[in-house]
Amino acid sequence: MLRALTFALLLLTPLTAAEKRIAVFVGLCDNATQGIVKVGAKIGDGDKPADNLYWGCTDGLRSHFKASKRWKLEKTETATGDDRILERVTFRHVSGDAILVAEAWRGSKLKDCYEACEKAMLSGDNDLVTFIGHNVLMDVAIDAPAEKAKGKTDAIVLCCISDRYFRQRLENAGVRPVVLTTQLMYPGSFILHDALEPWLQGKARGNLRDAAGLAYARNQNLKPAAAKGVFARLDP
Repeated sequence: MLRALTFALLLLTPLTAAEKRIAVFVGLCDNATQGIVKVGAKIGDGDKPADNLYWGCTDGLRSHFKASKRWKLEKTETATGDDRILERVTFRHVSGDAILVAEAWRGSKLKDCYEACEKAMLSGDNDLVTFIGHNVLMDVAIDAPAEKAKGKTDAIVLCCISDRYFRQRLENAGVRPVVLTTQLMYPGSFILHDALEPWLQGKARGNLRDAAGLAYARNQNLKPAAAKGVFARLDP
């Protein structure tokens, strides 16, 4: 009787959804080695994440997510075991449904950073993989993946004109882009932060585009329609 009751309760108990895993690769802004419009020396030093435009500044990943009420910092690592990775941070979403691990890659190792990012996209170990930084394919050629993704993985690529440079190579590899860009733009981590909310709710890519556009409009003081145009239409 007790065994039958226990079995019945198990049938009635909903299965707990698997924790979403998000990996973020940030190629630090670097005046010395990247083909970018030069920024201030302090924020454009790709060897110093604490002050870097894409990591330590207000809109940088570590700072923006640390200040967020939606994400809680769990761990900071400066001894990563890889000289190219200057810092690693782990955040957990307040819902408890997602964990985000972000790495700050040395600016002079941008090609290595993107290659590691693409490898993570193909591994099947993550639900979403994001690249943030300068569009590395504008500076160097990287062979498209020869293999297919091992699992269902979404991708966000926040750099200038990522739709033109990355969309086809990712789709050909079996990776689903969910946020890409159509113009020269500023890849502040507020874009990722706001796009993650509808993504975690399982909403369509158009909703992620809307969230990214509104975040960009606020930060850049643009009209929402103009800011939304920075991001590619990816639906259905």
